[in-house]
This record gives sequence, C-alpha cells and structure tokens, in this order.
Amino acid sequence: MTDDRKTYIPSAPLPEARTGVLTPYDPGTRVLEAGFRIAPQFRELPVDIVFEKDTPVTLRDGTTVHVDIFRPADAEEVPAIVAWSPYGKAQGTSASVMGVFGLVGLDNGIVSGLEKFEGPDPAYWCAHGYAIVNPDIRGVVDSDGDSVLWDRQEGRDCADVIEWVAEQEWCTGKIGMSGTSYLAVSQWFTAAEAPAHLAAINPWEGVSDVYRDVVMRGGMPDTGFARQLQEGSFFGRNRKEDILAEVDAHPLMDELWEDKIPDFASITVPAYVVASYSNTLHTAGTFRGWRRIASEEKWLRIHNSQEWPDYYDEANVEDLRRFFDHYLLGVDNDWPETPRVRYSTLDLEGGDRTHIPATEFPPAASVSTKFYLEANSRTLMTQAPETGAEAVYDVDANPDAVSFIANFDNETTLVGYPKAHLWVEARGAADMDLFVLVQKLDSQGTPLQAFTVPNHNARIHDVTDHGATILRYKGSDGRLRVSMRHLDEALTTEDVPAHTFDRVEKLGPGEVVEIDIDLLPIGLTLHRGEQLRFVVSSRNLLGTMMPGIREYVGDNAGTHVIHTGGEYASYLQLPVLG
Repeated sequence: MTDDRKTYIPSAPLPEARTGVLTPYDPGTRVLEAGFRIAPQFRELPVDIVFEKDTPVTLRDGTTVHVDIFRPADAEEVPAIVAWSPYGKAQGTSASVMGVFGLVGLDNGIVSGLEKFEGPDPAYWCAHGYAIVNPDIRGVVDSDGDSVLWDRQEGRDCADVIEWVAEQEWCTGKIGMSGTSYLAVSQWFTAAEAPAHLAAINPWEGVSDVYRDVVMRGGMPDTGFARQLQEGSFFGRNRKEDILAEVDAHPLMDELWEDKIPDFASITVPAYVVASYSNTLHTAGTFRGWRRIASEEKWLRIHNSQEWPDYYDEANVEDLRRFFDHYLLGVDNDWPETPRVRYSTLDLEGGDRTHIPATEFPPAASVSTKFYLEANSRTLMTQAPETGAEAVYDVDANPDAVSFIANFDNETTLVGYPKAHLWVEARGAADMDLFVLVQKLDSQGTPLQAFTVPNHNARIHDVTDHGATILRYKGSDGRLRVSMRHLDEALTTEDVPAHTFDRVEKLGPGEVVEIDIDLLPIGLTLHRGEQLRFVVSSRNLLGTMMPGIREYVGDNAGTHVIHTGGEYASYLQLPVLG
C-alpha cells in the first residue's frame, strides 16, 4: 500500500513524565558493572553488562533509527532478543511506567529499569547469555522518519533491524522477539516478513487486527483506546500517523486497514504465544493470531491474570527461557515436550486452575452446545422452543437490556469460543448497536467478578466499577453493529464468526435479521447450583478497556426486539467440556 492513504499530524517531544534516566541522546559504549542500580527503587545488575547507547541503524529506505543494546560483558557471541514498540527505549525508569506498576500492584524492584515498558529485562537476560535490543522505532524520540501505528511498514522496519543485529560481531545470528501488548503485535508483522535470522517469537497478549480489535470492534467506532495510544505515544521530532482521522475517513474495511493485518500465512517461525480470557483489548487478537499463524512449532499458554504481572512473574520468565534456550541457544532441553496448549479455567471464587495440558484449543473434549433463548421465561434451554416470542426493550429506558439464565445442577466447565446467534429487529430505527455478555452467577444469583492484578485497593475498585476491564474480569463479552453483520465466509468457522465489515446493510421496517456475534474465548467453571446469565443490551455493558479513556456510547434509537423460538430460534453457543 502506498502512503497516500495515511494521514499524519505533527508529533511532539517526549514529555517529562515519559522521560527516563537514560533518555537523553548520548551515543557510545560503556560497561554497567555488576551491582549497578539505575535508581534506588530498581533491582541491581547481577553481571557486568556492555551498554551500547543510541546506536544508529539504517533501514532499507535510508531512514535512520537508534537502538540501545545490552549484552553480557563476559561472552564473545550471544543471541539477541528485540523489543519493538513506540514507547521510548529508555522509559523503564519514567514516572509513567512506575505509575503503571503501582496501579497494578507490582514492585518496581522486580525489574532493573533498563527494560522497555512491557519488554524483557536486560538484568535477567544478559545474566543468562542473551543480548537485549531496544529500538526507538521510525519517528520516535531521536529516530528519523514519520511513525506509523501497527502495520506492515513496522514489520519491514523491524526485519531490517533484526538483520542488522545478526551481522554484529557479538551476535550469533540467532534473534528472538518478546514483549506484551504493542511489543506482541509488532511480532506478528515482523515474523510475516520472514527475516532470515528471526529464530523465535513470543507474542504475550496483543491485538492482531487494528480495525477489528482497536478502532471498530464489532463495526462500532470505539476509538477511546486509539486516542490514548495516539496522543500518549509516538513522541518524536517529525510526524505520526493520525489513526483517529483515518477512522473517520475509512469507516469500512479497505486497503488501509488490510495493511494493518499481518500476513498470518507467512508466519512460520517457532512461536510461544501467551493469552488470557480477561484482556478485553488483547484477548480476541491473541487467540486469532495463534489460530491463524502457519507455524508448525507453536505453543499457547492461557493464564488467569493480567499481562504485566504474568510477564514479569519469575516462574513464567524461567518458562520463557526454556523456549529461547532451545531455539536461540540450541540447548537440547525438554521444551519440545511442553504441551502445545496449557489453558486455565476461572472459578471467580478463588479456585482457578492453570497449566491444564491439551493438544489443541478448544480441547478435544469441548463440545459446542446450543442454549436457546426463551423470551417468556427468560431462560436458556437445551431444546429450541416451539413457540415464538419476543424479548423487548426501549433503548432509552431502564432497563435497556434483556437477559436469559441457565441453571447448572452439576459442575460444568466451559472452555473455548462462545458465540451468539440471534434473530433481531429494530423498531423505530434502521440499525442497532448490540452488546452481549456472559456472566457467572453464584448460587444466590449474585454476579461474580475477579481482579486480574495484585492490587485490590480502593483506587482499583473505583476505576473498575465500570470500565478499566483489563484489570477486572466480569465475563465474556461481544458486540456488533447489526448493519455490519455480513459474514466473511473464508474466515468464519462454526465456533468463531468473522465479519467482512466492508458493507452497510440497514434494516427495513419490520425486518427480522439473523446475526452472529463472537464473544471473547472463555474458560469458566460453574459449580452445582450456580447460574449463567446471558445479557443483550443497547448499552456498553462493561465500559472502557483502560482507565481514564472515553467510553463509547451505542448509536441507538427506538426499540430493540430479540426474537426467540419457532422460526426465530436464537441461541447462545457455549463450549461445554465433556
């Protein structure tokens, strides 16, 4: 794609809150001795580390970017791990990053402060025979060019940096990638470019389709997080991509957005993918990426918390090292015997199970089971009701939702991909923004929730009562603008519907239409006597993904009708573990 479809706005210098101790431009090589501590709140270095700061790298189009390299001082040749993101390469000691750690309840002392935000810590990896490479990507801080947000240009740029790193005299030529969120997304794009020296990737929760995951989930222009990302990142001397203007100019899937989807079929490198059920920003994209990449050697671990505590957990870092030791150091260890899938099941009452082995996801014993909606009793039934009925709500009324409940007389575990297959009608309007949610209720009918981070203080309660859903799990959700209901036949499966988002099909008066809504993957145990509630609403049921961002309000009017039974047998399909 040519750049003429992109829109740019001026960038700005890195603000003080995002500036770290090592941010100022100061090229050169120095040795950080064992015991060095960048600031009192961070861990000290266990070994001597060679620090090459602000090293220039020229990309294929002549653009110069700068990288920081940390490598063990006592090794002649080592493999390298690249952490690619627009967050300044020295932001690990910034007030903003320390604030994030404080918000979720992580001690800054678990890292050295030399790591990129959401990236691997040089203190650990250099001590185990690896180099860490932290670039300031195109257009960021002191690097040249205009920055872009998650597209194939980033893949080409990172591929160039990887090939440059592989040629350095200290490098063995084996390169890996690791990191969460943005650092995970960039791995999809880079691996799709198939750089010769990229030997393994570790995407740890990240979107894999900017249109579907970030700016137009369900066909709705929900740009709160995109605004936070655009305005709170990509600081530099030139221009940055204006994703917000692009959403307005390109409301349907087109070439611009296709360029922001990795070429999954070209990803063949060994991959250790880490996901969760609870990250409303990243969950859909991480599972999609894992499903669609062509790698024959790929592993999936589904944890039960939030990505930052999970990524820096000591046991999980050791687990990741087994993967990289095998593929980057050539160690003949037991990594190949690691189960291809290790999933978790959430209990929401303190009884989560983790590291459950399987050969696939969903597990082979998981059976897609239809629970039919019945509007009169507001229940979920295993048999389709013979008689048609309507569940109705006015979008401006209270309640602006309808729900349906299933009781479980025996312990039941759900693992896999839920979906909603509904027959709907809009009265007094030509479109509907629909939000759906699967909740677990205890034996007394109370909705169950769980924090995903160690911090459970009053501030976390405040920000997650409605919103900040990455920090507090309330159930599996989905959404769809009904006029965008057209299915992509090439991507849709029996369990996971996918929409083309390339056309608008408004509803006529009295028209009842059939829709499929994908919900986030689920791993949930219901004990005897507990209930499952399925909610359909015109309202954003969970609120924002992140703290402090604008909440999307559904574009609705009139009355919503959910048809059930008879010729309109709406159902919720759940993956029931046999």
